[in-house]
Amino acid sequence: MRFSDFKPVSLDDRDLFLRHYRQYPQVHSDNTFANMVCWNHYADYRFCEAEGTIILSSTINGVTSFRPPIGPRNPDLVAEVIDLAVREGGPSPLLVLDPGSEAWIRELYPDLPLHVDRDYFDYIYRTEDLAGLHGRDYATIRRQVNRFGREHEYTVEEITRENIDEVWEFLVIWCEWRDCDSVPILAYEKDAILFAVNHFFDIGLMGWIVRIEGTIGAISVVGPVNEDMAVVHFEKALPETYQGIYQVITTGTAAALLNHYRYINRECDMGVPGLRESKTRYRPAYMVEVHHATRDDLEACRR
Repeated sequence: MRFSDFKPVSLDDRDLFLRHYRQYPQVHSDNTFANMVCWNHYADYRFCEAEGTIILSSTINGVTSFRPPIGPRNPDLVAEVIDLAVREGGPSPLLVLDPGSEAWIRELYPDLPLHVDRDYFDYIYRTEDLAGLHGRDYATIRRQVNRFGREHEYTVEEITRENIDEVWEFLVIWCEWRDCDSVPILAYEKDAILFAVNHFFDIGLMGWIVRIEGTIGAISVVGPVNEDMAVVHFEKALPETYQGIYQVITTGTAAALLNHYRYINRECDMGVPGLRESKTRYRPAYMVEVHHATRDDLEACRR
């Protein structure tokens, strides 16, 4: 196996990933087609088809990592991926993004250390919890939503072909407010979310807006992870203009998903303290753990 066998993830690959993930469901947001195609300008997601599997790679700031094969269990193919990771990858060239792959790698290589990447654990919530905000744990968030309702006449609407242009206009305002172009990661996020909106229906996304007296104050962009789980890829609002609006778009999106998905994935916190506090406040049902193996450990396990 060679790295030159890998090709960039593109819009043309949507049906291939849909078919494959239907047979081999994913749980972590980073492996979803929408995430890869929207963030490809940042992470250079690539894939290779081999013996009925899909093998993914990503390259950020010139550092490449690979994931275990997604598909039928094939120990020889895993060994090939490890060899490739050692040759072509960075200091931590193997990423493991789901508990099934973690258990399998530990079975195949019991002496291989797998290191926890807490900053990239995905937060998984019960949809009914975010939609209903029932119980003492959600009392503060519930009060914020109720206060917003007393102070503003608003609606929660699905993103459609009729209002998608308004979503674009809102994002231009949001990026100006955040001064996206002055911070590299925000500039990458700006490009990712605008790509998502430009190709919203081709990618197969869904989403919702909070409209206050005719003006959009918040949006969510959502995609499927598997039959039971949706992921909120983007959630943007203008909290300085509308206090409490992030809580409203969060619970409004969950209410819209309630009859379709049991769980909502709200992605990782990237180790940002404010994000971790916010995501924890919504009481996740569980986390999807992420692990990595170092090049030195992979080389040792091959010997």
